[in-house]
Amino acid sequence: MSGSTSHPAHEPHAERANPRPMIGITMGDPAGVGAEVIAKALADPDVRRMGRFIIYGLAEVLEYAADLAEINPYWFRLPHEIVSHIESGVVVADFDEFAMFGPTVRYATAEGGQSSMRFLDTAISGALNGTLEGIVTAPICKESWAMAGYRFPGHTEKLAHACKTERYTMMFVGGRLRVALASIHQALFDLRNSFTIGRVFTPIDLMGQALTHWFGLESPRIAVCGLNPHAGENGMFGDEEKRIIEPAIVMARESGLNVEGPFPADTIFWKAMHGHFDGVVAMYHDQGLIPIKLLAFESACQTTLGLPIIRTSVDHGTAFDIVGKNQANPESMKTAIRLVCQMALRKRECEALIPQVTPDATLDEPLSTTAEPDGL
Repeated sequence: MSGSTSHPAHEPHAERANPRPMIGITMGDPAGVGAEVIAKALADPDVRRMGRFIIYGLAEVLEYAADLAEINPYWFRLPHEIVSHIESGVVVADFDEFAMFGPTVRYATAEGGQSSMRFLDTAISGALNGTLEGIVTAPICKESWAMAGYRFPGHTEKLAHACKTERYTMMFVGGRLRVALASIHQALFDLRNSFTIGRVFTPIDLMGQALTHWFGLESPRIAVCGLNPHAGENGMFGDEEKRIIEPAIVMARESGLNVEGPFPADTIFWKAMHGHFDGVVAMYHDQGLIPIKLLAFESACQTTLGLPIIRTSVDHGTAFDIVGKNQANPESMKTAIRLVCQMALRKRECEALIPQVTPDATLDEPLSTTAEPDGL
């Protein structure tokens, strides 16, 4: 089974008259379930019609996964060197230099790390130069990256480095919860030495901006978790709440955000789930991820806050143990695709409201605020 190679590529930076945003999807580690969840997610016509999609990966691996799922090919294959812009449908930007990798490798390898990094680098470049309106990432294998010589602990840190971003965090969406993290891929024993007011303030600030900008909430209500049991119990179980978290909350309030806390983590997620808060800031990875995965194990996704580009991702790993068994659930990928398309369209709307300065404009001329939406 193979896709046609007759679909034409187009020049980047084309005008945005197309109502469907152009999205890049990276396959992640070819040895994982990335190809399977991509093939299954975009096989849904309702998902596919939301945008135009370039899949950065190995066509052979995608075809293998589709065969197992009895999915007829709905994509065109092109060498990745000539793919830049598409007007409709789905194109696989094929990195056939990694074709010898094969579709049946189901473990960490240096080749898997090298190829997944190439897919990601290409998508990031497309997003930074404006060709792509957003990217979705399928799971990489951190061990494969390490074997290939890359020292990034995950996608998020790599994206921040590539975008030259110092203030960033992950926000997870699922099960009526939105959860941002104060620390990401860090051992708990190391957290105390790097736990600062700024580190807690940053995700509060970024979440406030995101809930307003991307989700349209005028004054989002944000709850902040404590670090210690019972949020420290007035200093009985640690002083981080008084010394670090509370000052960060004060800073956030002074900047105009509607923030409360710190709250004991064992109760605040229930309140958020029932509508008392629009978002929660957790202090460390598992504190925030356990409620998300408990409520939306198969359908949650995440987005990276603070980047100059839009990026969403599945909320699961490579799942080497089920590769080739047609068992991977695509719901998280579907959620990530829906979210990236919604964010891309929201960005268009916001950009359309920004007054445009023409070369002939002077400082004395009023700027129009009634510009037509760019691409809508």
